Amino acid sequence: MPDSRKKRIVARADKVLPGVWRLRLPISIWPGVPHVNAWAVSSGNGVVLFDTGLGEPGGFAQLELALRQAGLSVDHIRLVVCTHAHSDHYGLAAPIVERTGCELWMHPNHDHMLRNAGDPAGWLERRLEVARQSGVPPESLEAYREARKDAETGVAGIVHPDRELVPGVEVETDLGVWQVHETPGHAPSHVVLHQPERRLLITGDHLLGRISLYYDFGYTPDPGGEFLRSLDVVEGLDADLCLPGHGRPFRGVPAKAQAYRELVLERVAKVRESLVAGPLTPYEVVPCLLGPDPSELARNWAMGEVLVYLRHLEVEGEIEEVGGEPTRFRLAQERGAAA
Repeated sequence: MPDSRKKRIVARADKVLPGVWRLRLPISIWPGVPHVNAWAVSSGNGVVLFDTGLGEPGGFAQLELALRQAGLSVDHIRLVVCTHAHSDHYGLAAPIVERTGCELWMHPNHDHMLRNAGDPAGWLERRLEVARQSGVPPESLEAYREARKDAETGVAGIVHPDRELVPGVEVETDLGVWQVHETPGHAPSHVVLHQPERRLLITGDHLLGRISLYYDFGYTPDPGGEFLRSLDVVEGLDADLCLPGHGRPFRGVPAKAQAYRELVLERVAKVRESLVAGPLTPYEVVPCLLGPDPSELARNWAMGEVLVYLRHLEVEGEIEEVGGEPTRFRLAQERGAAA
């Protein structure tokens, strides 16, 4: 009989360019996200590590394994640079810093990580309250609470950055200097790093080879608008080869940014069109985005996306909130009349 057990994914290292290694680090606790990339770039007698991997049990050993395959060790890390403060990109920062004594550089808008890792129970209750106000049925709320109440945060320890990763800061490596560009939307703390002479771009989760949309909701006024403006930023860079946070390296930054923009605008339009028939809760909008009878996992994933697009349309004056609970949205009165 064939073995039906899930195949164990282990870390590996791939040399992408001279002095650049992709460290493919496994993720075991997130359905549908099997791995994350960290990038080791030569710098003097060591490396700069861009992103860290998830701080889950066994995560540090997996990082060590990938580094050994590249002929390196954790002790070769001279600096940790995080593209953003999500747990799969920041989660191992604390044990790396503790082991090596190196600095951590990260964008200052990382409160979204602190609120989760510092108070996971409070973070969960805040998410549940947003879901309740969005019209999620009580039985679904309880199922989510039960599933998430003991979930790992993915952050091995909280360590604050030694330097704020903002425009004007430069990261020196053997491949040249990497320039910082702010790209919020996916996360308030998100940046990309551009090496202009070699036309390289470390994109974190802003651009991936396979388009995937996720936004941190509730920390900034308009994550969807921020993401669209961030696409303008990367599209304006003279970059060729992308080193993404998940998946393989890819080329064609302008085309990829345009593909992301078209998909976002298409999904925003779907959300707006769903309100033509009358006011809906965010929960009721989700099938309009995903199609009828979405799975519970897909519905949970899409809820944040729907909330972001509703907020964006509200900021743009396209829709307005209807009073009462749960929260409902309708087309703005003057726009609805014109339509």
